[in-house]
Amino acid sequence: MDTSPQDATARAQELQRGWYGEPLGDLFRRLIGDLGLNQSRLAGVLGLSAPMLSQLMSGQRAKIGNPAVAQRVQALQELAAHVAEGVTTHAQAAARMEEIRHSEGSSLLNTTQSTSSGERLPPARRVVREIQSLLRSVASAEEITEAAATLAPGHPQLAEFLRVYGAGRTDDAVTHFEAHQD
Repeated sequence: MDTSPQDATARAQELQRGWYGEPLGDLFRRLIGDLGLNQSRLAGVLGLSAPMLSQLMSGQRAKIGNPAVAQRVQALQELAAHVAEGVTTHAQAAARMEEIRHSEGSSLLNTTQSTSSGERLPPARRVVREIQSLLRSVASAEEITEAAATLAPGHPQLAEFLRVYGAGRTDDAVTHFEAHQD
């Protein structure tokens, strides 16, 4: 059975929703608006070609294949949140985007950032997003949920971890993370 291009796009966007929490077109348009970028600049910061970014945004491609790029997306989401909260200025955001662009995407658990006053930000949201990015780079939310169900009888805490971080909302995962800190 042949599928139309519209069906393929809808399927890719549904996969993106499972892997990234929303279609990448929505996510990337929000980052463009929040950080004052254009598509070409966003592609450069992420380490993608402009055509690849366009394919991801339009649903012609479903998945970000490079885990470093997926981690850069997470870092930009965190940066956009800091700009929206007023914690980071647009000038600081521009400098941070250059750091993100040059990163290898391996900053996992390098979780503190300084504000302009030198105050350290809580690491929970950044850690959670990096965990989510890693889990979602290897499996869809549906696959993670299935794995959690399989593990639940013998390993309920591990199953809960997979459900919360691999298939759940970021805010719920941050709450879980904070509740399990010593």
